Amino acid sequence: MSGSEIQELDGSELGTKDYWDKSYDTEIKNYKSHGDVGEVWFDEDSQIRVINWMLKNDIAEESEFIDLGSGNGMMLVELYREGYKNLTGVDYSENAIELAKQIAADQDMEITYKVLDLLNTDEIAQKFGDKKFDIVHDKGTYDAISIHPENPAEMRQKYIQSLYNLTSDSGLLILTSCNWTESELCTSLTGKFELFKIIPTPSFKFGGSVGNVVTQIVFKKVAVNN
Repeated sequence: MSGSEIQELDGSELGTKDYWDKSYDTEIKNYKSHGDVGEVWFDEDSQIRVINWMLKNDIAEESEFIDLGSGNGMMLVELYREGYKNLTGVDYSENAIELAKQIAADQDMEITYKVLDLLNTDEIAQKFGDKKFDIVHDKGTYDAISIHPENPAEMRQKYIQSLYNLTSDSGLLILTSCNWTESELCTSLTGKFELFKIIPTPSFKFGGSVGNVVTQIVFKKVAVNN
């Protein structure tokens, strides 16, 4: 089954920039008012599982790490506390980046944040040049692109190419999804990434079938000569 044969998801406003701009505008106001950093996309458990996997697998503290769709930046804040320092967060919402910068500054953390449209290859090249990252992290951004009301299949392919371009030759992509299964993700990323590790997540049983609410996979970049 090729990526083009993946069953597309229904569109939703959660896949639009306008939705997230409005959401983070509210969260900025809440943070300034009473210090509430806002919601963690999906849940904190998903975030903790990724960090624990990195620690257990001896991902070097000097690794270049980028969080795609970084939101309020709490993933990077937690990694900073664990000793990781080469941290970059990008989001297409200026409000999200503003909030993340405020939180990092208030905690005296040096974390790089950039406003970035991950579907715009020229903008990526302008802001990062030839820079590649050892760890590329996505918790929900692939999902959000997949439910954009317009041309989600085309957007997903552009995004997958951006993932590939940002990952170093020996780098890893850590992807968390609540919309796609392991099989669907592997199919969509074939040719660019290959399955490396599965991060175990809670499962459920219904009608004799076992499934997972959240899928968390570590992919390895496919070499150019493959």
